[in-house]
Amino acid sequence: MHVPSARDDAGLSASTAARLPGLDGLRALAIVLVLLYHLCPGVTPGGVLGVDVFLVVSGYLITALLVSEYRRAGRVSLTDFWARRARRLLPALLVMLGVTASAATLLASLGLGDDLLVGIGWQLFGALTFSSNWWQIAQSASYLDQTAPELYRHLWSLAVEEQFYLLWPLAIIALLLVKPAVVRVALVLGLAVASALAMALVAGDPQLDPTSASAAYLSTLTHGFGLALGAALALARDGAHSRGGRPSTGLGGVAADVVGTLALAGIVTLGIVLTIDASATYQGGLALASALTAVAIVALAHPRSRLTRLMDAPLPRWLGERSYGLYVWHWPVLLLLVAAVPTIDRLGPQSWLIGLLALALSLGISAASWRWLEQPVRRRQLLPALRGVTGWSRVRRAATATASIFLSAALVAGSIVAVVRAPERSSAAEVILLGSQYLALPPSVPLKRQPEPEPTQPPPPAGADITAIGDSVMLASAPQLTDRLPGIDINAAVSRQMREAPSIIRSLLDRDQLRDIVVLQLGTNGPISLDTLHEVQQLIGPERRLVLVSVHAPRGWIEGVNDDLETFDRRYHYVMLADWQREIIPRLQLLAGDQVHPGSAGGRIYADVVAETIVALRAVPPPPPPPPMPDAPTVR
Repeated sequence: MHVPSARDDAGLSASTAARLPGLDGLRALAIVLVLLYHLCPGVTPGGVLGVDVFLVVSGYLITALLVSEYRRAGRVSLTDFWARRARRLLPALLVMLGVTASAATLLASLGLGDDLLVGIGWQLFGALTFSSNWWQIAQSASYLDQTAPELYRHLWSLAVEEQFYLLWPLAIIALLLVKPAVVRVALVLGLAVASALAMALVAGDPQLDPTSASAAYLSTLTHGFGLALGAALALARDGAHSRGGRPSTGLGGVAADVVGTLALAGIVTLGIVLTIDASATYQGGLALASALTAVAIVALAHPRSRLTRLMDAPLPRWLGERSYGLYVWHWPVLLLLVAAVPTIDRLGPQSWLIGLLALALSLGISAASWRWLEQPVRRRQLLPALRGVTGWSRVRRAATATASIFLSAALVAGSIVAVVRAPERSSAAEVILLGSQYLALPPSVPLKRQPEPEPTQPPPPAGADITAIGDSVMLASAPQLTDRLPGIDINAAVSRQMREAPSIIRSLLDRDQLRDIVVLQLGTNGPISLDTLHEVQQLIGPERRLVLVSVHAPRGWIEGVNDDLETFDRRYHYVMLADWQREIIPRLQLLAGDQVHPGSAGGRIYADVVAETIVALRAVPPPPPPPPMPDAPTVR
């Protein structure tokens, strides 16, 4: 996510630049939140709101630049504005796309990272046309699922900004004709409020309908409130200027620092307490982060603010200036590293090594891009240098031009190869599809239980005694489960959550299809409740035996889910935990690229864990009978 600085645009007046203090520091805060969210899972669960900080700053700065040009020249040159945006955004973006697509192709040729190429054709098209957000919505992509290996999913925000850059200059020309200034501000604030309300309505409950929540998050219409809020702030300050004098915050320097510090602390707090799958995030959380950013901008604009000097210190300024490159590079770099080392658990202790390496590479690449690509192109220094105007020798010019041509050709070729060899489905989708097709086949053994003599020792588990209820992990393991436990009745579906288990069990009970042993594997797709587990136990009754399967996925709620399953396991006599997570963590290479769904070998481990737990559970003796009640005293 890039928000151009006042130094981005040649010809910007000194007075305009002076009105825009502290914005490099705000961009630095925003990119730190985003980097922590993606590279250090669990540190800032709501770090995605860093994008909203960027959007407010972008709306504010772009509007201020356009209004300043209009006040100075009496017009807005659309071609000059769009050319400046192209020089700022395209060089780093094009290089990133070519390098990462080529790297993904190389990994795929080595048998690693095939999943990174899935859908790369439409991803590249969306990135190049700044329409990534709409393409992701059309593909029903879930932005809530941070494990989906889409190399360019993060470019949705760049698409939202570029759509704003395309349309907003036209709107500004019309808005500046509206009198008085307060009406202009009210109109834009109305757009911001409407967008925030639309997000809340469209998103609904993200855990029940992640597709709708993702659409609300990705859409320019429902996630445009930050841009509109920043634009309204710039228009308000312009109105104060047009009335004469420097606009005042109404606060003293100390008060401005206190208010600004509280606003920044509020943004950080929201980044810690919000989560991408919480309703509160969409129903006011992101809008509140945007409002706090606007408050911080006002406070930083105070002429006697000490906070401004802190936000404009060398380190925040350095990060803020390179925030665009950091944002563009960090996500594909992370996915490429994860694909190259598939045995590292993305939420385990070693995940920090991958995160730190991705951070180091992103910092190095973005710094090099800033110095040798972005700055020369933005300042129009590259072509003069190649022509010899700036003192480059003929040999240096020739070498640079030749290297640029060969590098460009190689990156284009790598991108084309990536599109051509892209698989139709991800490895996770493939194993889920195979499991679904397997369950659709006619059963090869009777599914009804057969009467058996009472054994003296617990026999191997009979599949005809087992009902298995699960999500896509169980679905992917269906062939191996059926092979290990012939006759097992598998009831599994994609994206299923634990809250659905009671209704599924009731339906099976109503049809007299619930068997003596129930295997329950849910929790991959969201947190669970102990109350739901107690309801499940009440429904199946004291005579049936329940096997709970632990879950594994690089998702924030997994640890809590497994803790709840262990707690429940200790509560009931005929309940036992099949620890799938413990068995698969040393063998992550047996999972699909999402580190969630088992392939054939992983499915056999899954089936073995379940079968061995059933054997152990069947060996559990009945609970001792309750002590007899004492005889009632005889009444004489």
